[in-house]
Order: sequence, then structure tokens, then C-alpha cells
Amino acid sequence: MANNLAGTARRSSRRRGLPFLVAGLVALATAAVVPAAPGTATADTLARTTADAAPKTATALQACGDGSYHAEAVQNGGTWTARNGGTTLYTGPDMLEAMRSAVGSLTPGRTSRQNVVVRGSGTMSAGSSLDLPSHTSLEVCGSINVTGTPRGDHAVVRARNVTDIAVPYLNVTGAPYFGIFVRNGTGVHLGQIDMRLSGGLGIRIDNHSDRNVRTRDVRIDNVYVSGTNNHGVETYGVDGLTVGTVTARNTAYSGLLLNDTINAEVGRVDGQGTGTGTGYAAFRMANRNGRIGDSYPTNIRVGEVIARGGGRGIFCVSESGGAVIDRVDIADTGNNAILIENCYNVNIAPQGGTVTGSDIRIAARSEFPNTSDITLQNLTVRDSAINENPCGERITLRNNNLINSELNVCSE
Repeated sequence: MANNLAGTARRSSRRRGLPFLVAGLVALATAAVVPAAPGTATADTLARTTADAAPKTATALQACGDGSYHAEAVQNGGTWTARNGGTTLYTGPDMLEAMRSAVGSLTPGRTSRQNVVVRGSGTMSAGSSLDLPSHTSLEVCGSINVTGTPRGDHAVVRARNVTDIAVPYLNVTGAPYFGIFVRNGTGVHLGQIDMRLSGGLGIRIDNHSDRNVRTRDVRIDNVYVSGTNNHGVETYGVDGLTVGTVTARNTAYSGLLLNDTINAEVGRVDGQGTGTGTGYAAFRMANRNGRIGDSYPTNIRVGEVIARGGGRGIFCVSESGGAVIDRVDIADTGNNAILIENCYNVNIAPQGGTVTGSDIRIAARSEFPNTSDITLQNLTVRDSAINENPCGERITLRNNNLINSELNVCSE
């Protein structure tokens, strides 16, 4: 194999090349990632976060509660009141009952969305849920603190077998089982979501009521999630996913995990301390993610992955692929910075990136077809290595600058 890191090295054989060390003299400046301040984010804070991090849109972000609504739940001191028009539905101390009353007052059998606004902050049990039926929007202008012992499949907001639901604003603290849980839905929109947790899983969207029918048309604008004892945001069995930004801090497992999800577009994943001490990653693809039929056409597109510390930066595993990750900025992960294992048609850093510290590894396990059609390009790799073991098929390295880093790859 030609010793030309600025050129292209393409390999498909199974012979091993000798490792060698490339020393560079160019310093690499690594941008610091500053975690958000603790506490519950306001609508203004979330709007600023979106303006800084999410893809720009032509429509300005509407402040929480500014739009029209059909029912509301309002806090006044220790009393919650739910109303629909001139009708009072509930008065009492229970935030969850007030929200349930407002949602339950919407038109039965409706075919277009009706809106509920919640004004105030309160608590709810980790063993209960606020269920949203089809054609419902819930906007929480305050925060919900979850207390007590979590129970399986409960969530602060839960929607099952639904069409056309939206949660434009939601702030959650405490330790829910799920912050938001959607199972078998179509037309799901999550807007400005802030979850500063002490356990649980932030957002899970799946199709496990009927795995023959995918959850479809899911949009997530901007999520900040921290402190989970599971993943930050997870999808499973979704077709058609658009994500603006996921900012994950100190999640026990992945910041964003896509399982068996196709036709996805993600603006940015920004992880710090995600999956520390584990093999999880700031951004992980698993369980045939990106597989359409029996092939892996490019259908998973990610603008940028940022990772500091934690387990891994990027992890593609278990027959996943069909992915392009335009830019990467990964440093000081406890496990591999990037691990591509039994994945197919994955293109890393066509628009450039940096990896500092832990290695980049191309690997495979024998129970799945071998890793193939992987491109690593335009990377500055510092104090690290690019390792290929066992040899993959049709692996391309192009225009990578290795500084004090080893290249242990297969020969032509």
C-alpha cells in the first residue's frame, strides 16, 4: 500500500499491512464543549439554544403558550385549574389530573389537531403517565418533576397507536421511566425538549406494538438531555426521522441511538460524558439501522457528531449502515473514538473532522457479514490510531492527516 496519507488507499484483500507511525508537527486546536448550566431551561433559553445549534429555518420560534389553544391547565399557587372555553373541568392540587382533564375535554373523534397549554410547574408520579390521543398538541410552559418509583412503560408524556401528535415545549426533571414515550405513531413532532434527569430514559420512539408497521414521520427539533441511567434519545423501527440537535450530557448510555430506523436526517449530536465506562456512544446505530430491504442505500444523514469523554464517539454495529456523517469532532473518549463493526456503506467526514485520543477501529464479528464499503476521509487524527482488524472489504482511507498516530490497516 502506498505510504501517502493525502492520497487514497483502497483495499479489499485480507492480508495485513505493517503498522507504522506518522509524526506531524502541526498543532490541532480542539474546540471546547461547554455544558449548559444546571436548572430548568426557560422558553427563552431553549430558543437561544435552537438559534445557536439547530439548523436554521425561515420561521421564528414561537414562545411557549403564545399560540391559540382549545383547553388549558393553569397553576395559581398550590391550585391547578383546567378549563375548556368557559367550562371549568378540574380544580385542585394535582398537576397531572389537571392536564388529563384538559386533554380529555378535547373533541372526541376529531380529525384535526387540537391544542392544550399547561401554565405552571408541578410534580407527577413516576408510576403514572399523561396519555395523548391522536390529533393532540401538548405545550408545557413550566416544568414537571417526576417523583417516586418508576414503573415499566410509563412516561411523563405517552402516546401509543396515534396519529398527529405534538409536544412543542416540555421541561422534565426527576427520574421517570421515560420522559417521552411514543409507540406506533404517525406524524409526531417534538419541539423544544429539556430533560435534566436523575435516572430513566429521555425519549423513546418505537413500533413495538406492531413491529410489522413502522412508526413514521417523526420530527424532533431540539433536545437537551442529561443524567439518565439509560439512553438520552432512542428510536426503534422508525421510517422518516428528522432531528435538529440532540445535546446529551452524562447519559449512562448513548446520547442518540438509532435502531432499525430508515430515512433519517440529523443536524447535530453533541455528547459529553455519554456512556462513560461502557461501549455506548454519543451517536450509535444498531440493529440493522439504515437497512432497506436487503441493501444499504445512503438514507441516514448526520451533519455533525461532537463527543467529549464518555464511552465512544460514534458506534455503528449489528448490520447497520447506509450512513453519511459529514463532520466529526471527537476527543478523549474512554473507548474507541469511532468503531465500525459489521456495518456497510458508511462514509465518515466527507466535510472534515478531528479525532484526538482513542482510536478509530474498523472491525467485524463472525456471526454477521463482514464490514464493507467504509470510507474514512478528511480527518486529522492526533495521538490516536486507525486500526482495521479483521480486514474489511472495500475500505477507503482518503486525505487523512495522522499526527503522532499509527495506521494499522490491511494491504492491497
